[in-house]
Amino acid sequence: MIRWSVVCGLVALAIAGMALATVVSPWWWFLAAVLLVLAVVGVGDLLQRRHSVLRNYPVLGHLRYLLESVRPELQQYFVERNVDGRPFDRDVRSIVYERAKGTDAEEPFGTERDVYARSYEFLVHSMAPVAEREEPPRVRVGGPDCTRPYDMALLNVSAMSFGSLSANAILALNTGAARGGFAHDTGEGGLSDYHLRPGGDLIWEIGTGYFGCRTRKGGFDAGQFAEKAAIDTVKCVSLKLSQGAKPGIGGVLPGAKVNGEIARVRGVPRGQTVISPPYHEVFDTPRGLVRFIARMRELAGGKPTGFKLCVGSRRQFLAVCKAMLDEGCTPDFIVVDGAEGGTGAAPLEFADHVGMPLTEGLLTVHNALVGTGLRERIRIGASGKVATGSDIVKRLIQGADYTNAARAMMFAVGCIQAQRCHTNRCPVGVTTQDPRRARALDVADKSERVFRFQQSTVVSALKIMAAMGVRDPGALTPHQLCRRISPNEVRSFADLYEWLGPGELITDAPHTWAVDWSVADPDRFDA
Repeated sequence: MIRWSVVCGLVALAIAGMALATVVSPWWWFLAAVLLVLAVVGVGDLLQRRHSVLRNYPVLGHLRYLLESVRPELQQYFVERNVDGRPFDRDVRSIVYERAKGTDAEEPFGTERDVYARSYEFLVHSMAPVAEREEPPRVRVGGPDCTRPYDMALLNVSAMSFGSLSANAILALNTGAARGGFAHDTGEGGLSDYHLRPGGDLIWEIGTGYFGCRTRKGGFDAGQFAEKAAIDTVKCVSLKLSQGAKPGIGGVLPGAKVNGEIARVRGVPRGQTVISPPYHEVFDTPRGLVRFIARMRELAGGKPTGFKLCVGSRRQFLAVCKAMLDEGCTPDFIVVDGAEGGTGAAPLEFADHVGMPLTEGLLTVHNALVGTGLRERIRIGASGKVATGSDIVKRLIQGADYTNAARAMMFAVGCIQAQRCHTNRCPVGVTTQDPRRARALDVADKSERVFRFQQSTVVSALKIMAAMGVRDPGALTPHQLCRRISPNEVRSFADLYEWLGPGELITDAPHTWAVDWSVADPDRFDA
């Protein structure tokens, strides 16, 4: 392999330099010493398991860590100039790395950010904080039609498919989930051995391609679904309607990534680009969706069943709520994916301009379910740039019961945002099916980082809640999250947004919702 050849070449040159220094001239010792140091470093890089970059790029990979050592100064430069419009990712990545490595520490000298930017949104602490909970709370997922409820953690691994991620990345995520007792969403790419082998709790996601339970013509295979849903580690099943990065279009897996193993897991031809349809073939109305969810739950033996979506039209979601009321049947959970979610490859226009951001999506779904009297039957998950304890608390206030993280979990397993996911040439082995590159990701080390990141982040959320005078997430209120809306005005979410009362849409819909509620049709997906 190339990396071994390069290191062996350095060793050979070092030996040659020492020979020349001995035979020809002592001046050759200077070159021999440099080559010897590089050779020793290269051998050490290949043998160590902590850093994926160094395993794939011995010696040269140290340049990355040299740049990282001056990252705070570089980061401040870019934040001040807002070069790419997304300084958020740089800040969050450093937090995730520190927690995953177990080096999370308090920052000296406070913040360097502008106070108005920092205060755009802030959580309200209490003058009477309470003691932090010793054990994180769990969320019971399972409505009246569910016979095998599941207790969900506050933070879980969001949907990322085998195929998009390497086998080692999936193994690391699930091993971390198994150790930490949190759930791992499989993504729509099927249920692989790498999801099952470590024994972590799984949320099996079914997309429009029905991978893993797919007929030869690409339809839904109820027999395959029932067989795999019966696996003990599959705790919930989720139907993907849309995702935040690209709502309204299907997923794409380049043919270069579709090796024999992935073809078998997904039930597709080897070496051919896999394109998921933008819509489901098994239903085309809100009522059909509700009935299909009920059928999936029955086939899954009563396990919690729900769906994931990036919210678009409020009217369409109200139509689904009407279908639930008419059918007397509800999903056990709904995962709201924000448009800011970004692990899925997507056209730039979709990523930047299509779909509702997570805050607005959560508020829409939460209020619609409260207003129709269905909220107590359905748990709400939130995904979309959830990476810190404060993110968790904010989403709980905005209507979620639990959260999922994708990008942060990728950071925990070593992603450096090289943005080479679609090329099959990920430099750290996270998003590649090239076995030579994927081997750089050490499962034992990275699974420990996933575990530490999730554990530390949930503890951070509990500490924040305790500082707010709250021990139980159910006691959080919209008054405890504020937003600066002008240089001289700050308002809480309780005042900024409308919050419906239980059953209000049915008894007396407010004028702000009345038109959408009146025209929402459970038998048509009208915009």
